[in-house]
Amino acid sequence: MQYPLELTFKLWAFAPQISVVDGQNNLIFYVKQKLFKLKEAITVFADSEQTRPLHYINADRIIDFSARYDFTDSNGAYIGSVKRRGLKSFWRARYDIFDGDTATFNIQEKNPWVKVADALFAEIPLVGIFTGYVFNPVYLVSRSDGGVVMRLEKNPSFFSRRFTIKAVDQLSSREEQQVLLSLIMLLLLERTRG
Repeated sequence: MQYPLELTFKLWAFAPQISVVDGQNNLIFYVKQKLFKLKEAITVFADSEQTRPLHYINADRIIDFSARYDFTDSNGAYIGSVKRRGLKSFWRARYDIFDGDTATFNIQEKNPWVKVADALFAEIPLVGIFTGYVFNPVYLVSRSDGGVVMRLEKNPSFFSRRFTIKAVDQLSSREEQQVLLSLIMLLLLERTRG
């Protein structure tokens, strides 16, 4: 894949949708979250017409703060999973990425004060419209030894939600799939937090 990757939330869509393009502006993923499901169900497509499913993301339980989200390919083969660290994620967003039962990577919000400032300033009349341009969270993906492998940043913008994923270290193809699907799931879960 040609990094950096650009992720854009589709504005004014009824169900959350994300398009992911590479550094050459080629569509890599088109993500659509199904609404009104008790168990989270997300399909990752290869095209914006949503005709070629690549991956599925499914929660292991009905609406839960620490649900585990399993990734499978279009044939149903297991790729990996991601799980929020429950109450440890209340202050600083933290997720573990699994390959089977082994946590291989973790995702951590770099500065939790960004979401606090964003929430406070969003409540101020007129000033609140600028929070999306000023306060932008950053998430770091690290191996279990602490070495950072990817970085997800929200880009400054007034109305749209745009993010950039930058590769910091080499990953195998399977690890790259696990990390990218985990970051997409993180964005869908954390989108209301800044």
